[in-house]
Amino acid sequence: MIYHHLYKNFARKEQVTVGLIGAGAYGTAIVTQDPHTPRLNVAAVADLSLTAARGAYEKAGFAPETLAECRTLEEAEAAIAAGRRVYTDNCDIIAGIGALDMVCESTGTPEASARYAMDAIAQGKHVAMITKDCDIAIGPLLKKRAQAKGVVYTPVDGDQHGLLIQLYEWAKSVGLTVLSGGKATDGEYVYDRAAGTVRIKTDKKIHSPSVEVVEVAPEDRPWMEMIPAGRSEEYIAHRKRIMARLPQPGAYDLCEMAVAANYTGLAPMVDTLVHAPLRITEIPVAYATKANGGIFENLDTLDLATCLRAPDESGLGGGVFLVVRCDNAYSNHVLTTKGQIANYDDSAAVIYRPYHLCGVETSSTILVAGLLGLDTGSDDYRPRYDLVKVAARDIAEGEVFGNDHSQQMRARIVPAIPVAPGNAACAHLLTGNRARVAIPAGTLITYDMVEEPAGSLLWDLRRQQDAEFLG
Repeated sequence: MIYHHLYKNFARKEQVTVGLIGAGAYGTAIVTQDPHTPRLNVAAVADLSLTAARGAYEKAGFAPETLAECRTLEEAEAAIAAGRRVYTDNCDIIAGIGALDMVCESTGTPEASARYAMDAIAQGKHVAMITKDCDIAIGPLLKKRAQAKGVVYTPVDGDQHGLLIQLYEWAKSVGLTVLSGGKATDGEYVYDRAAGTVRIKTDKKIHSPSVEVVEVAPEDRPWMEMIPAGRSEEYIAHRKRIMARLPQPGAYDLCEMAVAANYTGLAPMVDTLVHAPLRITEIPVAYATKANGGIFENLDTLDLATCLRAPDESGLGGGVFLVVRCDNAYSNHVLTTKGQIANYDDSAAVIYRPYHLCGVETSSTILVAGLLGLDTGSDDYRPRYDLVKVAARDIAEGEVFGNDHSQQMRARIVPAIPVAPGNAACAHLLTGNRARVAIPAGTLITYDMVEEPAGSLLWDLRRQQDAEFLG
């Protein structure tokens, strides 16, 4: 990487002073990397839980006497001027702190995220958007507003969609043709041939009726072997049947992919994504175009994979991947014979990054924004797609819609459409709001089925985005 050369020669200042809103697992990792990251200074942390805000600094090892609990903007500015780090449960003060260059928005709550991001932009702060629930709803508008103000709005290294965007941008910059791209789900399917079982390896809670382990019937075990040439669709269909009771991708997975689609132009073949259980060696076989022996009709197709592996094999680590080719025969020979994993006829290869380090690696995005005035996304961020929801069970009139971790709804990725009665509702304009009517299981949720909250900034900004991008 050349980041250190860029910082040395082109940095606009010596360090980036950051305020974090939302001290959950992701945000806390940004703070705990502060003592180990040159040029990074997380000077303020806000969370509705004061314990969580202070806890981020405690986990980072900062001495208690270097910390200051503050409630007001004046207290916070005085504490930072005195060389102390601020923690607070008053998230509204962060954007106004004059010493801060950047706000990392990590609340996970779309309505609050919209407000904090707009406030930061209005006060001349860069914004690192970690709350993907907000990004998929109004991210293109926020980026446009930031550009008009002369500040950066950016996705982040560490989140899978941010890493996929960068991998795609790199591939295009060196002249590769992208057949498909996507991310690996965090869980991995571990196939034990001797026991005839597949177990999911995951740190997430397993919700009924999903199970942790399934048995593979003897007659089904051939479908678990390496996919032969020309039989990807058949093998994927059987594997999905065999492993149907294991946990499947969540709405949060599709949300990240929809954000990546809006940044890159990668497009899903189906609105639920195929989501194939694949070995790393099978990705270039199955996730190529049909012309290259795979399952996709078009170039630049977006999808998910869950890594299928043996207990003693390495996996994808929740990383990201591209299936690519070179359109020059000599270049493609180099691509497919120098260690990359290719398909059967060497017409495509997979390039993958087998890790995502969440907040631990987000400092690279923060420093690029704060020191260089650049984002780590792409130049053409548009609302190409929306994440929408389908009722997974009957939803009662007056029931509150949950977030992307709720079992109440399932997600789809569809072409973006404006807010209007009868149109499928952007998923995160539902979050925390109530159903206007009873919604039967299997129903696509539309705007006329949700009670619009009074005075919602998120809904207002979404309408502005519709007007500016969708006409």
